[in-house]
Amino acid sequence: MLRRHALLLYPFFAIVLWAGNVIASRLSAHTIGPQAITFYRLLLAVALMSLFVGLPAWRNRSVLWPLLGPFAILGFLAMCLFQCLSYLAAETTTATNMAVFTALTPLLTVALSALLLGEAPTFGMVGGGVLSLGGLGYLVSSGHPPALLHSGVHPGDLLMLVAALVYALYGVLLKRWNLPVGGWQSTYMQALCALAIMFPAFLATPAPLRQLNSETVALIAYAGGLASVVLPFLWIRGVQHLGPNRCAVFMNLLPVLTAAAAIVMLGEPVRPFHVIGGGLVLAGVALAQTFKRPILRRKAAATTAT
Repeated sequence: MLRRHALLLYPFFAIVLWAGNVIASRLSAHTIGPQAITFYRLLLAVALMSLFVGLPAWRNRSVLWPLLGPFAILGFLAMCLFQCLSYLAAETTTATNMAVFTALTPLLTVALSALLLGEAPTFGMVGGGVLSLGGLGYLVSSGHPPALLHSGVHPGDLLMLVAALVYALYGVLLKRWNLPVGGWQSTYMQALCALAIMFPAFLATPAPLRQLNSETVALIAYAGGLASVVLPFLWIRGVQHLGPNRCAVFMNLLPVLTAAAAIVMLGEPVRPFHVIGGGLVLAGVALAQTFKRPILRRKAAATTAT
């Protein structure tokens, strides 16, 4: 029993590192260019993973090479586009908001699965979607939804919504393709492809925005080492032992842990609208994860009976 509970530490500490990555994103705003830090973190991650994945991947090259196209698409979505959007968003939104939008990913994944994979929409997905949408409106309007009609939404919040959609699409494609490769080799190949994709963007970044100093090196070390190597290791181990559904529940802790870290490290205040709006979003995500009964089941049964 004790060992079973200890296995919960894998996804828990993965989310702790993810919360730290959100804080690192905020600290990087106006310090280093989004394309530059994304490239540097990929370079470090590939270098570290090469120490223990490089040789097995080379031996398995006959299997990996034909899958280069899917690896490139997946790497672009999760390791290039998602990361760059997150770093851009960090310039105009708070760490707490970033975490809430990221925690919306499981719900968006369910919705995209219904659209792209033909999976039947569930009562939880529809109800949770409405609840989360209301929570997001309350959050981004600072507790005054009618104000959205006049002042609109912060650019960073919109960017994080797009980033969450991108990561949800990544999850859907990963499920659809079901590549016959282990987790580490898949992550390694995606990172290699993403590194090649980011190289031109890195070269196009103005020199002042890609300079290394003591501050940026520390951020890159965290993002490229802990967030890009240790975090996937913990998450993969958690999924192996607990299953993807139980691990997905831990995503609900991301806004809580991020908000706590933002108070201490960034001095960001947590106001009532953060608690109410973020709580509604997480309740919607939990609803979608819990109530998985398809809406169309009764209709299908009625058609069959007829």
